[in-house]
Amino acid sequence: MTDVEGVRNLVGTGFVQLIGGALTSVASTILLIQISPIMTLSVLVPIVIFAVVMLKAFGYVRPIFRERGKINSEVQGSLTETLGGVRVIKAFNAEKQESINFEKGVDRLFQNVKKSLTATAIIGSSSIFLIGLASTGIMGIGGYFMMGGTMTMGEFLSFTLLLGFMIAPIVQMGNIGSQLTDAMAGLDRTQELMNMKEEDDSEVRTEFLKDVQGHIEFHDVSFSYEESKEVLHHISFKSNPGSVTALVGSSGSGKSTIAGLVATFLNPESGRVTIDSIDIATVNLSSYRQNLAVVLQDDFLFEGTIRDNILFPRPNASSEELDQAVRGAYVDEFTDRFADGLDTVIGERGVKLSGGQRQRISISRAILANPKIIILDEATSNLDTESESYIQKSLSELMKNRTTFVIAHRLSTIRQADQILVVEEGRIVEHGTHDMLLESEGRYHELHTYQSRI
Repeated sequence: MTDVEGVRNLVGTGFVQLIGGALTSVASTILLIQISPIMTLSVLVPIVIFAVVMLKAFGYVRPIFRERGKINSEVQGSLTETLGGVRVIKAFNAEKQESINFEKGVDRLFQNVKKSLTATAIIGSSSIFLIGLASTGIMGIGGYFMMGGTMTMGEFLSFTLLLGFMIAPIVQMGNIGSQLTDAMAGLDRTQELMNMKEEDDSEVRTEFLKDVQGHIEFHDVSFSYEESKEVLHHISFKSNPGSVTALVGSSGSGKSTIAGLVATFLNPESGRVTIDSIDIATVNLSSYRQNLAVVLQDDFLFEGTIRDNILFPRPNASSEELDQAVRGAYVDEFTDRFADGLDTVIGERGVKLSGGQRQRISISRAILANPKIIILDEATSNLDTESESYIQKSLSELMKNRTTFVIAHRLSTIRQADQILVVEEGRIVEHGTHDMLLESEGRYHELHTYQSRI
């Protein structure tokens, strides 16, 4: 927003003044040469020196303005994060620490501004020095010519007047130099953003899904967040339409990465992920994601009412569909106790609700979306025993005839899965049903035995 505002200033004022000033200076210079080439040359020498100084200064200032935009974004982002986590900060008595961090960011901004002001001050001082130097030279040379009879008083006055028309735009350019430089730096950042490829690239993603069955298959998929550091290594499996695939394993093993690939939040580095035998990398994201619902471990609710949050995927859903989603996730179990029911305002990110209540709203939102593919990332992690029993019933209804991927550390929630993939260090080390994996006495057996003891 700030960068575009700077570009607007460049186009609206600075650019117009720059063109108008340049034309005025050129016309004045031609007339000055006709009056006295020698005097004109004596004026152009300090102007050339000034132009060199100004170009050097602008070359120095432009990266500073570009850096200022980044620093400003970092400071504002840090402040927003601090305000969002104010409860954690207070709980750990870290107000002073956060104040110091904010002061450091503001000081970086101050040092950046100081550098740019120093450079623009040099430009301004140079323009004033130019006026004085040119005026002194013209007075001396003009007086000499008039005393020698080679120039009349009228020609001298005309030369002085035209000289003002030539120098004034140059001085003006020096005064608006910081504005121009700021705008050019903003234009650089805006151009970088505009040149970024869209996630839903219409040239690559040309396939539009119509009748989605929900057959997901991984074909020798590898993925890395950083170059040469693979997170997934040659993953291959398939999930049939209407089946439930559970992903279990240690933290950091790659379960959420697999889910991210299914959700098209990530793209495989090698191999293919297909939906109904079509490579997801070639599928239009809108046509795919309208058949997808995701319930994340970190359930995100928007500021507003409970009704607004449930209706988020389908704002025009009917009252019957809304009621069905509310009952399906047992949201009515707690909203009936609220004075405003579904119209209760929940605050920023649902701060007025418990973790279990927020999770049930997220699941209700997924039910209303009526997807073909569901991803449940620790969907019952924030629930107490009573809430979990409610949710297990609603999830059973939600999963019917839908391809479902479940990430769960609590193995008791995935006993009925059609297939369980045990993921360790980015590889599928075991694959089968709950009973089959227990009989094999491998990694899944270890995890299940450990949790049973707890």
